Amino acid sequence: MKKISLGSNIFEFPMPVTLLGTSVGGRANFMALGWISRANANPPLVVIGVGNHHYSIRGLRESKTFSINYPGADMRIATDYCGIVTGESTDKSKVFDVYYGVLKTAPLIAECPLAFECRLVQEVPLQSNSLFIGEIVESYTEERYLTAGKPDIKKMNPLLLTMPDNRYWTVGECAGAAWHDGREYKRS
Repeated sequence: MKKISLGSNIFEFPMPVTLLGTSVGGRANFMALGWISRANANPPLVVIGVGNHHYSIRGLRESKTFSINYPGADMRIATDYCGIVTGESTDKSKVFDVYYGVLKTAPLIAECPLAFECRLVQEVPLQSNSLFIGEIVESYTEERYLTAGKPDIKKMNPLLLTMPDNRYWTVGECAGAAWHDGREYKRS
């Protein structure tokens, strides 16, 4: 099987679709965000990559807090809207039902099955984007999204993104058990 080059500007496949919540000038603002990863176990840290041109950066720097909201697939249209328009000229504070958690300054989205409330720990400026590292201070969900007390991906039905084709997807069937199935491996 011959491998072909896809070049260096490639993306992990798929990415979670999230909505970054910030407070800019005291008003809730949300932007669609796919560049996110868990970065540390203890304390629990996430890292997000945000284009340096985005209005949300102002809110990250102002309040030093933010939220990461995981929309369900049923929220695709409103989520995509938040990725199309800028908070600089569009008030996105009324797109969702907004609530605040323990930090009081990171707007969270009530319709999202899962949300993280984060305190900004560090900013790493890069050429076209900046990385923002945040400590997860609290997470929020509803009982209906849990199975045996843990988040259930099928019940949450998260929105996923593939690039460079810019398509939305949903989760398929469970393929196996992590840190378990490999026990069946037999070297030939």
